Amino acid sequence: MHKVKEIVSIIKGLLGKLNQKTKPCLPYIYKVGNLLKKISPTRYLGILDWYIIKKFIGTYIYAILLIISIAIVFDFNENLSKFTQYHAPWRAIIFDYYANFIPYYSNLFSPLFVFIAVIFFTSKLAGNSEIIAMLAAGVSIKRLMRPYMLSCVVIAGLTFYLNSFVIPHGTVIRQNFETLYRNSKKNTSAEDIQLFVAKNTTAYIQNYDDQYKRGYGFSLVKIKNKKIVSHLTAMEIQYDTIADSKYHWKLSNWKIRTLKGLKEHIQSGATKDTVLLMEPTDLVYSKGQQETFTSPELLDYISKQTSRGSGNVVQYEVEFHKRIAMSFSSFILTIIGLALSSRKRKGGMGLSLGIGLALSFSYIMLQTVSATFAIQDNTPPMLAAWIPNIIFAIVAYFCYRHAPS
Repeated sequence: MHKVKEIVSIIKGLLGKLNQKTKPCLPYIYKVGNLLKKISPTRYLGILDWYIIKKFIGTYIYAILLIISIAIVFDFNENLSKFTQYHAPWRAIIFDYYANFIPYYSNLFSPLFVFIAVIFFTSKLAGNSEIIAMLAAGVSIKRLMRPYMLSCVVIAGLTFYLNSFVIPHGTVIRQNFETLYRNSKKNTSAEDIQLFVAKNTTAYIQNYDDQYKRGYGFSLVKIKNKKIVSHLTAMEIQYDTIADSKYHWKLSNWKIRTLKGLKEHIQSGATKDTVLLMEPTDLVYSKGQQETFTSPELLDYISKQTSRGSGNVVQYEVEFHKRIAMSFSSFILTIIGLALSSRKRKGGMGLSLGIGLALSFSYIMLQTVSATFAIQDNTPPMLAAWIPNIIFAIVAYFCYRHAPS
C-alpha cells in the first residue's frame, strides 16, 4: 500500500513539472487548434451535406457495380468459347482479365455513372418534396451544390489516379491475356524503321521483332557539318532486358567505319555492348499503345519523340490531355444532372433519366469524335481533349440558370 502511494506521488510530481514546462506553450497550442478548426472541412458541412454526399457516392458505386456486373456476364458469355478453345486458366481469367476489365470500363463510363447517380437520387429527393423543403428553408441552389461538388472532388481525384497510374498497368496485363487466350492480334514487328537517337545521329533497322526484342540489318550514322563521320552496321541488334538501366543494346557481327577527311578507319567484331537512346516501345506501334503508358511515361515519350522530330505523337498528346479533361467532366455533368432532376415532375424520374442517359452517351461519343479530329485533321490535341467539356460546360451554364431557386 505504501509503495502504491509512493508511485502515485511520483506520477503527480512528474505531471506537475510537465505542466510547468508546457504552460508557456499553451497559447500557441490553442491558436493551432483554432486554426485547424477553421480549415477543417467538417466545419462547413452539416447533416444535410453529409446526407447528400453519402447518397451521391453510394448511388455512384451502386450504379458501377450493377452495370459492370451485367457487362461481365455478357462478356463472359460471349468469350466462353474462346476461353475454352485456348485453355485459359480460371486464375488468369479472373485476375488477369476481369480484375483489369472492371476498373478500365468503370473509368471509361464514369461520366455515365456520375450522371445516373445524380439524376437517380436527386429525382428521388425531389419526388419526396425534400428539395422543395430545402429551398423553402432558405437553402439556395448554389448552397445545395456544395455537397455535390465535394463528392465530385473525390470522384475526379479517383478518376485521374486510376487513369494515370493504375489502369495503364492493368491494360498491359489484359492485352497480353487477350493475345494468348482470345486470339487478339497484336502488332509485334516492324520494317524499315528510321529515327533520331541523338543530335545528328540516325538509326535504321531493316526488320524488328518485338516479341524477342531483336532487330536485323542495323545501321547508325553520325553526321557532322553535313558530312558522315561515322557509320556503324550490325547484322543483329538485341535489347538487354535484364540491364540495370534503359537503352542497353547488344550488337552482333558489327563494323564501324570512321571517316577523318580522306582517311578511313575500320573496326569490327563479333559482339558489342552499347547504349542507344531508343527502346522497343519506340520501334513498334500497336493500336491503343498510348493507353498502356502512365501519365509520366506519356510525357517522357512525347518529349523524347518530339526531340527526335517524330510526328507520330498526336494520339499520345490527346490521351494525356483527355485524362485531365475526363476528371473535370464529373463537375460539369453533375451540374447538368442536378439542374434537370431537382424539379419535381408528375411523371417521376423517367424523363430526367432518359435525358441524362442521352447526354452521357453524347459526351462519351464526342470524346471519341474529337480525338479522331485531332489525329486526322490536325486539331490541337489539348483543344480536342477539352471540346466535350467546353460544349457541355455551356449546356451546364444554361441548365443552372434555369434551375429552380
